[in-house]
Amino acid sequence: MRITGLALVPPPSAADVPKVTPELLASVLARYSRSNDGLAAILAKVDLANPDASIDRILKFVDYGHASIGGLTGGLAIALDGVSMWLAYKIFDLATMADGQESSTRYITMDAANLPAPDELGLPADLADRWRAVMAKSFAAYHAEYSRLDALATAEPQRVRLPADAKPAVVARLRKNYALDRARYFIPLATRTNLGLVQSSRMWATTVKHLDSLPHPEARAAAQLIRDELLKQSPRLMRHSSAEKSFEEQARQELAASLALGRERLSSAPLADEVWVHVDRATPPFLPETQPVAEALRHRANRYGHQGTSTRRRRVAFAWNNLALAELRDLNRHRTGHRFTPLIQAGFYLPPEIDRAPHAALLTEQLALTRELLARGSPAYVYSLLLGAQTPFEHSTHADKFIYEAELRTGMGAHFRYAEHLSAALRAFFAEVPEARDWVVEGTAEPE
Repeated sequence: MRITGLALVPPPSAADVPKVTPELLASVLARYSRSNDGLAAILAKVDLANPDASIDRILKFVDYGHASIGGLTGGLAIALDGVSMWLAYKIFDLATMADGQESSTRYITMDAANLPAPDELGLPADLADRWRAVMAKSFAAYHAEYSRLDALATAEPQRVRLPADAKPAVVARLRKNYALDRARYFIPLATRTNLGLVQSSRMWATTVKHLDSLPHPEARAAAQLIRDELLKQSPRLMRHSSAEKSFEEQARQELAASLALGRERLSSAPLADEVWVHVDRATPPFLPETQPVAEALRHRANRYGHQGTSTRRRRVAFAWNNLALAELRDLNRHRTGHRFTPLIQAGFYLPPEIDRAPHAALLTEQLALTRELLARGSPAYVYSLLLGAQTPFEHSTHADKFIYEAELRTGMGAHFRYAEHLSAALRAFFAEVPEARDWVVEGTAEPE
């Protein structure tokens, strides 16, 4: 694991713009809110060559707590190399206001050398060799299925739904993606990946505090490394980022609930699709909603167009019983509202193009390993999961955000399995809000 902070510098075109450190920016804007002198007058009192003295003076003068001004630091960028896919998922789960990206499964190394050591993950020592064996067999299955599917797509190009005017390079890329996106369900959740996030000091402090309060050694190690990097850019505001009792207790309770549910539902059989959507239209009696849904939606030229109050005020909760971790990695990054999953294996998904029979022994071994870790109450059970593991997943937000996600995740180039899940959610949404049907653009996920 390697954590790197990235400091932003102004471009040449901003040579005449005042240059401030993240904490000086926060301090000046905090002072700005308690003054009618204007920004220029405040900056005139700041010694840009000695920002620390100015920061301390302003923070002492202005009656603000650290949390209040921590959001004013601007975006602090951190790159995390070589963390497990589980930790990447967890960071996105916690960092609800971050902008970020994670390496695609199409571009990272898929072999046992790209796994953290068992002790880094907190795996019981007596299970380490067994875990390594299951992971090695999982990578072998991944490579075997990728080769078979790539050959299948070459022999039967109609499977890839190629555009009529596709150039050879595009054809090769789409055929490769067809195989990669179907073989990926054998990838271990412990596989190393990379991610980069940008968020304010306030949100970083909360994220790091969460990580430091988890029972997973990898999370706590990442918390320390991230803190060390951010202390270089925001030393005062990142001091308040250590583990805290309330965070630890909630993490303990959530782990206990996941362990119990995991033991109850653990299975490697395919879990049939179920979807649940609930729409809440309630408004206060003194502020009713009068705009028709059609008026909220029909003026958009595309999914990025602004929607009206009729959809922005409407709450939507939606959930699937069997979201594979492969899809969870992406759907979990939709930042609005709240997402929740117990992260268990209630079933195991493989696409129709893959025969389960040749992989029965692997799935049996993987299931037995997960069962043993669950029985021991080990938080490291997550590292025994593969991306085909199916878990319940719930997202609660507003209708405008749900519509954007549904249009995006069924649109051109979307992963085939995303499209299936979001199409099912859209059908349930239309059953409750039929007047939206004519104005929401459900895609076909073509090309592959």
